[in-house]
Amino acid sequence: PIDVAMLMDTSNSVKPKLKFEKDAAYSFLETVLKYRQDRALLATFDSQVELHQDLTNRLDLLTKAIDKIKAQGGTRMYDAVYSVCEEKMMSAATTGRGRVMVVITHGGDTESARTLQEAIEIAQRSETTVYVISTKAGGFFGVQAGTVDRKEDKDLKRLAEETGGRAFFTAEVIELEKSLTQITRELRNQYMIAYEPTNNNYDGKERRIEVKLPNHKGLRVRTKTGYKAVPRGVTSANQ
Repeated sequence: PIDVAMLMDTSNSVKPKLKFEKDAAYSFLETVLKYRQDRALLATFDSQVELHQDLTNRLDLLTKAIDKIKAQGGTRMYDAVYSVCEEKMMSAATTGRGRVMVVITHGGDTESARTLQEAIEIAQRSETTVYVISTKAGGFFGVQAGTVDRKEDKDLKRLAEETGGRAFFTAEVIELEKSLTQITRELRNQYMIAYEPTNNNYDGKERRIEVKLPNHKGLRVRTKTGYKAVPRGVTSANQ
């Protein structure tokens, strides 16, 4: 079973695409919640971070929450990732459920007090895999052609990949739907692997993770890239 946190960008830049983002969110959550054990929450971020619906397996409550969403203000994406991971996904870590965050955004962060690195670290610490979908067109020679050149796109890619997820760059409704379908498929094909580090010194330093499949060279493993070595439940001063 999994807990899915859906975070939607509701800043002013999203207004032209808000309707199709809502429609895609309906479809995605309906698919996820077909599995009775799974739960989802809905939060938005603009100049404020707001939880509209806490974790539930009731699609009707999530649908009502999506209906009420309006676009306004700036973009506090990192603050949203941080607070939802800390307040919701961290507590879910004791339940044995998988934890996934899907962030739909139109661009880069503009107003957060938290940094990209802090958002990545709290996601890693709460064992939350982050998928990011950018709905901002990259241009013919941009992300649609397979390259990521803008700083904001690179930051979104880093947020996803360092937590074991993926970043998608979509500009049309059909592309957004395909991205969410791909995420749903991946959520049903995950493995959980645990290990005990040989280094028991919790010094707060970054530890890197690499998973290899020596007998399956044609396969690619996607997992979080590392973690900060602090005792569980302890938050360092700069976080």
